[in-house]
Amino acid sequence: MHDPALRHALPATRRPNTGLHLLSALVLTLLAGCAAPPLPALKPPVPQTWRNAPATYPSAAQPDLHNWWQALNDPQLNSLVQRALDHNLDVKAASERVLAARTLYRHTNDKFLPSLRFDTNQVIQPDASASYFIVGFDALWEMPLFGALKSTHRLAAGNLDAASAQLQGTYVTLVAEVTRCWVALRTAQEQARLLTAVRDANREKLRLLEVREKLKLVSPTDVGTAKAELARSDMALTDPQRAMNANAQQLAVLLGQSEPDPAWLEANGAQPQLGEWQMTSAPADLLRTRPEIAAAEADVLRAAGEAGISRAAIYPHIGLGSSLDWSTNLLSHHTFIRSGDGIFSAGPVVDVPLFDWGMRVAQARSKRHEMRAAVYAYRQAVLQGVAEAETAMGDLQQAHTRESAAMQAAQALDGNAAALSKRRNLGLASTLDMQDAVIAQQNAQLELVSARAERDLAYVALYKALGGAPQPPVNVAADYKALGNKKEAH
Repeated sequence: MHDPALRHALPATRRPNTGLHLLSALVLTLLAGCAAPPLPALKPPVPQTWRNAPATYPSAAQPDLHNWWQALNDPQLNSLVQRALDHNLDVKAASERVLAARTLYRHTNDKFLPSLRFDTNQVIQPDASASYFIVGFDALWEMPLFGALKSTHRLAAGNLDAASAQLQGTYVTLVAEVTRCWVALRTAQEQARLLTAVRDANREKLRLLEVREKLKLVSPTDVGTAKAELARSDMALTDPQRAMNANAQQLAVLLGQSEPDPAWLEANGAQPQLGEWQMTSAPADLLRTRPEIAAAEADVLRAAGEAGISRAAIYPHIGLGSSLDWSTNLLSHHTFIRSGDGIFSAGPVVDVPLFDWGMRVAQARSKRHEMRAAVYAYRQAVLQGVAEAETAMGDLQQAHTRESAAMQAAQALDGNAAALSKRRNLGLASTLDMQDAVIAQQNAQLELVSARAERDLAYVALYKALGGAPQPPVNVAADYKALGNKKEAH
């Protein structure tokens, strides 16, 4: 109704109340300002299909994320993983951080509950004629307006989620490192055994060539070549020894102890291997299993909370306050004289920031930019997780192909050595030829051992990329439920 004449021509009972409309608009604006801004849309860039996933796999089957290392069929490894989970110091530190964040989360609302404070003070008259000792109580209840309460909840929930993601990430890294070190240790021991056999065969070959040299059946060049091969065999044995020492010491650190167990360095255990294990399914929900993505999501929630708190700081702080004070006049003769009854006051408390050179507005804008940066960092974390999972799946398949080829080569050379042994027994082959066959056979076994280790480590890398590990005992979800917290959908 923009025409005044038409408005006044309406019956009195039908005239719109302009003042009421303005008041309603003001209240609606105030209520809208009281709400926290919505959380940003994360839009994770997850692929529709996995490029390196198995060609066919059961849709219901999923990778065993919580016990994946047991596919290596090594009881000693299973025991080491459990010992590491129980005694690792990084796990204990991360668990304490979760408990610290949970403790603060339980008190998220306390800032906006009525508070009571007791204090004392001394007041001296400007002319130094009297001195007063004041005792009193102050109560304050600040209203959580302008989205302050929800933003504070977001910040606390983000801190708790970040601590939980860090704990889960510690579990993932720990299990992967224990498995990797154990595979590397057992592989080095197997390599040392095979290289020792190669060295012994080269030593015997050199002895036979030296005998032939004396008989003028071979040239000194052949003997020199055999000596070089023996020296290279001795040199090759140093690498497995270094790997054994390094991985045993690292295992000790992971298990929270200063020295390795002597049994680890005893070369009497088999090399862990996947055997006929095949990947039958692709990762289903990388967003919920990979700790790096969970941590990035927690950073978004924290940034949103900080942005909301900075936004609320622009507006007035409104609350209710009261105080009850008693004062005593301290005279020069140190006698206490009652100066009156206590004084009680109560009323609204309004703190209105008027002018600060735009610092509060700049702070709010800065936090909004940080929130957007956290969203981009989240999407980058998803892309990184997808890339690592894709790469690990491809590496695992290629490692399986290489292991199969190495196994075929080793079996072929085993057959050659067996046939040559029979020929030697029949007098159709020499002992020198047999040493060459043994050396080739052991070298093929070395390649097979390396291929098995490569496949095992690709398997470890895959489940680390997927976030595979046992669930920590700190039950954050139950804590949320007890507090009646409903996490906002992103």
